[in-house]
Amino acid sequence: MTAVADRIVPVVRTLLGGRLPVRLRAWDGSEAGPPDGPVVILRHRRALRRLLWQPDELGLAQAYISGDLDVEGDLGTALGAAWRALRADGGPAGGGPARIGPSDALGALGTALRLGVIGPRPPAPGEPARLAGALHSKSRDRAAISHHYDLSNAFYALLLDPSMAYSCAYWTQDARQNGQAGQKPDYGLADAQRDKLELICRKLALRPGARLLDIGCGWGSLSLYAAEHHGAHVTAVTLAREQRDHVREQIQARSLTDRVTVELRDYRDLTQGPGQEPYDAVSTIEMGEHVGDAEYPGFAATLHRMLRPRGRALVQQMSRGANAPGGGAFIETYIAPDMHMRPLGETIGLLTGAGLEVRSAESLREHYVRTVAAWHRTLEERWDDVVAMVGPATARVWRLYLVGGALAFAERRMGVDQILAVRPGADGGSGMPATPHDWYATAGTGTAGGGSP
Repeated sequence: MTAVADRIVPVVRTLLGGRLPVRLRAWDGSEAGPPDGPVVILRHRRALRRLLWQPDELGLAQAYISGDLDVEGDLGTALGAAWRALRADGGPAGGGPARIGPSDALGALGTALRLGVIGPRPPAPGEPARLAGALHSKSRDRAAISHHYDLSNAFYALLLDPSMAYSCAYWTQDARQNGQAGQKPDYGLADAQRDKLELICRKLALRPGARLLDIGCGWGSLSLYAAEHHGAHVTAVTLAREQRDHVREQIQARSLTDRVTVELRDYRDLTQGPGQEPYDAVSTIEMGEHVGDAEYPGFAATLHRMLRPRGRALVQQMSRGANAPGGGAFIETYIAPDMHMRPLGETIGLLTGAGLEVRSAESLREHYVRTVAAWHRTLEERWDDVVAMVGPATARVWRLYLVGGALAFAERRMGVDQILAVRPGADGGSGMPATPHDWYATAGTGTAGGGSP
């Protein structure tokens, strides 16, 4: 009798629309495929059943999340090999299903019948997002944000550095420099996140008494840092209750009640109170991805409206090409539903269309590779604690998310940029310095400095 793996290979090639870039090990122990490729283990017939029902990246992801499919060795190596093969062979590199002709479909169906794969659609594993209502309505946006960010503060405390910064860090020291003269010997993620916060504060020219509006404040890393280290008076807003509660606790613990307030508020509900001056600076750190395509002009107009003339706005935001503006079926289903990313140039166009003048755009793409890798290392080191807290399916969702994310940034399928803009005065004045030298000047150990990772 032909081994199961040998019978599966043609079916998988048909479903994925390209050559097999990995070695398969079937549930009977048989193997087939390139002898030097990463080993993908099909632990159950259900893995193929999922692919028959969903022949795309989401089907593969759900097979992995459920444990029906596993990878021996490095998951990133396997994902990279699969992506490169699909792209080279013209397969569904953008996440869409493979185009299967009638004869191929019949052949795959016959093999599936003989292997006992045919059956009802397996239930989706884990906790996929289930949203209702009009796209980017306020209630739906609250639900989308809650799905991702309200998982629990305890979970994010396991994954992130002590500042709870959940955005791309800024690595001012190469890992190979650790221990060299003038370098911090144990420079790591916490240092890089602090350097990112310091860089943002310098770009925004924060000073004692400056008024900062932090839209989508997360767990308050920037809001708290700006108040503690630059004397800013900060209004922080978020849609996630868990984040709001954490920031409130930190405000009390750090005695910042006179400098930081945090509100559970939609950016569309932001107003300036009677007699209240516009803000000196506005920050929005990896929140614009959740705004939506049709809504972004209104979001950009809000940034402009909340700023005083010559006030500065800093937007740190991820970008992606036109093939998968939402980040792909897996991310939209399990991580960030309704997410929308666009090329950097389009975002700059929307900001300038709202009346802002863009003065700087700095790519942090390689910095995100290192940041996500650091989060992934922490996830693996604390794997048992993570599984105990959120369950094996959610833990595997996050492993796949982090590994796939690092690969997307490394291969330039995704980017992230800091965009600094100003609201010009009536006379056209910007109040900007002649050069950006002060943004990167080293002010001491662990503060923002020049250079690439």
